Amino acid sequence: MGEPKSPDLALPTRIAFIGNYLPRQCGIATFTTDLCTAMGAEYGVGRMFAIPVNDPESSYQYPEAVRLELEQEDRSSYQRAADFLNFNGNDLICLQHEYGIFGGTAGSHILTLLRRLKMPLVTTLHTVLREPDWNQRAVLEEIAQLSDRLIVMSELAASLLREIYGVAPGKIDIIPHGVPDLPFMDPNYFKDQFGTEGKSVLLTFGLLSPNKGVENVINALPAILARHPELVYIISGATHPHIKRREGERYRDALRTLAEELGVGSHVIFNNRFVSTEELVEHVGAADIYITPYRQEAQVVSGTLAIAIGAGKAIISTPYWHARELLAERRGMIVPFDDPPALAEAAIALLDNDAERHAMRKRAYLHSRATTWPKTGHAYMVSFQRARAERMSRPRATHDDAATLKESDVLPTLNMNHLLSMTDDTGILQHAIFSLPNCHEGYTTDDNARALIVAVLLNGSSHAGLSRRYLTFLWNAFHDKTGRFRNFLSYDRRWLEETGSEDSHGRGLWAVGTVLGNAKDPGLRGAAGRLFEKAFPAAATFTSPRAWAFSILGMQGYLDWFPGDRVVQGVRNLLANRLLDIYQRASSPGWRWFETSLSYSNARLSQALLLSGYESKNQRMMEVGCESLKWLVAEQHRGEEGIFVPIGSMGFFAEGSEKARFDQQPVEACATIAACLLAGRITGEKLWFDEAWSAFRWFLGSNDLQVPLYDPATGGCRDGLHPDRVNENQGAESTLSFLMALLDMQRIEALTVDTMIQEMSVSS
Repeated sequence: MGEPKSPDLALPTRIAFIGNYLPRQCGIATFTTDLCTAMGAEYGVGRMFAIPVNDPESSYQYPEAVRLELEQEDRSSYQRAADFLNFNGNDLICLQHEYGIFGGTAGSHILTLLRRLKMPLVTTLHTVLREPDWNQRAVLEEIAQLSDRLIVMSELAASLLREIYGVAPGKIDIIPHGVPDLPFMDPNYFKDQFGTEGKSVLLTFGLLSPNKGVENVINALPAILARHPELVYIISGATHPHIKRREGERYRDALRTLAEELGVGSHVIFNNRFVSTEELVEHVGAADIYITPYRQEAQVVSGTLAIAIGAGKAIISTPYWHARELLAERRGMIVPFDDPPALAEAAIALLDNDAERHAMRKRAYLHSRATTWPKTGHAYMVSFQRARAERMSRPRATHDDAATLKESDVLPTLNMNHLLSMTDDTGILQHAIFSLPNCHEGYTTDDNARALIVAVLLNGSSHAGLSRRYLTFLWNAFHDKTGRFRNFLSYDRRWLEETGSEDSHGRGLWAVGTVLGNAKDPGLRGAAGRLFEKAFPAAATFTSPRAWAFSILGMQGYLDWFPGDRVVQGVRNLLANRLLDIYQRASSPGWRWFETSLSYSNARLSQALLLSGYESKNQRMMEVGCESLKWLVAEQHRGEEGIFVPIGSMGFFAEGSEKARFDQQPVEACATIAACLLAGRITGEKLWFDEAWSAFRWFLGSNDLQVPLYDPATGGCRDGLHPDRVNENQGAESTLSFLMALLDMQRIEALTVDTMIQEMSVSS
């Protein structure tokens, strides 16, 4: 296994491993435990936790690494586990797949969980069948489709995935089975622990079942003992739990009987218990020759064989798939299936030739150095990083979401419940935990300004109390000494700064101007007018283009009520000319924008310039407003599908670099809708209304993940779109962005209906 290179991406912070876990007695449990332990040692145990599967009528005393348990035959437990994983902030799921450990036909219950997952999935396939039945093929094909990456442990397994199941080669990672990082030691060092000092030791270990072919080694013992009478054969491991449940110890008893009948009973040692990792090192260490006499070729991985290789053992094996690959280049000896004479001949040859046996051991040991658990854990992390990077570049919907999405051109009914829930007697709280207000993080002028705009645009007496509350917040936020708004207020009503950002001041002006341009209540307008008079002079000193844009929107609201105020007109035009100036300096044929990067609330720049140009009859401003908006809209589309993809806040988009696709924020959709509707009203071009609808559908589920952000049950809006899931918190900015967008869309719809009525009246 070559040293993998990690993609340039942050490590996942929370990884869940689904598969059996110790102390359950099976190879998958040992593998999952070893993998989690290795990765925890390298990357921190806090990143990893496990979800094991309990077989019927069984329970286990799991360690702290286990957070949740699946009941093998209880399909509802798989559904609940998916819900747990989705809301618990996990970055990635790693599934250890083996048909027999999951419930349902061919282990199909696991699909119930996987279909609901919203984060990347990496699946390790411990079995890949060359001739699956219909159910086995269907289950594996769906797992492959749902997985972002598939990990197999051999080249043969990878070729079967490609040829039998049609999996794309680029989706497959080959990571050999991990092995303990053991020293290369003489077997005699361990033999006294088993009473075998001075004797040659053959060993087979692992859970005992009839398909292991142990009887063939026992049948070979008379011939081997004739040449090497001081030899013992250790059979180490408990009977497989499924076999024991059905048949008890019938197979083990039959092996004992066979050994006695052949007269070799005193040379066979049965270690009838599940061996811990620490004990396994000693058992394997004591062996001169390790034997895997399996009876069937269809085994793409053998953990016990990998461990024997890692311990530097001389190995004899039947030619099952994994053995043929792992023991190539004289790293072991291959004998035919069910052929005791061939087994005896191979064992005698190795025991007779110390030099060849030690050379074989060394070849095996050196080969295993690339597969020790620390290196295997690193290779897994690289695969995890790759899965996350691919999900970011090629996001996709959750299986269940994709199946249920219904795109709609009908505007939702206005639901104020979440806005009211987030508002207390101080104002609107900025953050939420799911749909619950997060009091701990307090309030902001930014969000109370947005809330004031929404409350005023609702334009009804039933919402007048909200308008007064939010405007009162802005009055309290304004600092007479500095002439600026403060932004952050703690829950115990302490301002956390003397002066807020330019952007928060601009939003405050925007909100106050909106009151002046839209409110019917004279008392509300009077209070807003006085606050505007105090706050607007600072805008002329701002350097932030977005603060200019927000201020322009507020000043135009003021001018809608006081159109003759030449001072405010002058400041509005000053800020608009600054936007025009930076556009002319920053834009180029391939980059039609005001700055050398796109960040947040981008469309507000185009909207503000377009509005100023229209109101001041400046044709150049209107041209640049439309030109920049058209370019921005084109950058925010996904290919031919035309799905709205706002610039992500996880890196934004600098000229000449790759644009960030995530996290996609509701505030971007809101800004784009407002700007496009303004462009449509000014130009009369239908394409702008189509673009506004495209951005609005993003809220309803026409997005990269095909998941609605708007929650009609609460009236809230989720906080953003991650590469693998929606941020379920329904904070103030997101909810207010949706409500502003909905009110804008309703206003345009009402204007369209009124126009149709007028046209019908004229024609009649």
